[in-house]
Amino acid sequence: VALALVLLALLALLAAGAVVPGKEPLLNVCMDAKHHKRQPGPEGKLYDQCSPWKDNACCTANTTLEAHRDQPSLYNFNWNHCGAMPEKCKRHFIQDSCLYECSPNLGPWIEQVDSSWRRQRILHVPLCKEDCEEWWEDCKDALTCKDNWHKGWNWATGGNRCPWGTVCRPFSQVFPRPKDLCEKIWSSSFQYSSESRGSGRCIQMWFDPAQGNPNVAVARFYAGRGRSPPARGDNAAPESARAELARPWSVLLLLALVLSWGWG
Repeated sequence: VALALVLLALLALLAAGAVVPGKEPLLNVCMDAKHHKRQPGPEGKLYDQCSPWKDNACCTANTTLEAHRDQPSLYNFNWNHCGAMPEKCKRHFIQDSCLYECSPNLGPWIEQVDSSWRRQRILHVPLCKEDCEEWWEDCKDALTCKDNWHKGWNWATGGNRCPWGTVCRPFSQVFPRPKDLCEKIWSSSFQYSSESRGSGRCIQMWFDPAQGNPNVAVARFYAGRGRSPPARGDNAAPESARAELARPWSVLLLLALVLSWGWG
């Protein structure tokens, strides 16, 4: 009987551990990708436009320095594939790179992928409407030959070149609206949000670090919903999570009854 009581006490502790939530897995995390750190943390200095993340970053200083080059060695991708990209446009792509490489607040939108250069990506990150609109406005006269920059390039020379048969056109023709630019250019990594900066409901590429990182609260909001933005629409996810938590209780209870019967 004594042994049965001891075993029952241990089982109760195990059951409690099975349902007590640990660290929220969607908050303050880094992607499992090519240049990301394993865990976010402070950096002494991050280069230029990436500096807002220096207090808690998934990137290193070297990564941020490379992100500012015309053809960063990070991915050997050339912004100037249709001639020189205007500086006012390029700064948005640099800021986009800084957000991708440095932000520890993209957890609710991280997805698993089967890729040679990364195991995770972001999908449908709700980008604040001002970020999309300013990006489009500053790039509308720049030239490109593709609306999806993730794939389909000619890499024969080692860098990305326009595929055979394509022509360079203004961004305003390739991406007629800010929504098209944000959602198409990186295979739906971003989703155009109708929410504004400061709303706590959309991710900002641009922010003043002196005012704190607004994306911390945004990530917490979407993590608390169990599934990130509405466009992804899987309300079944929280239910399946509760089902997973219920299973350890039922198994442990059955085991406790068996042990009590066998040792009593």
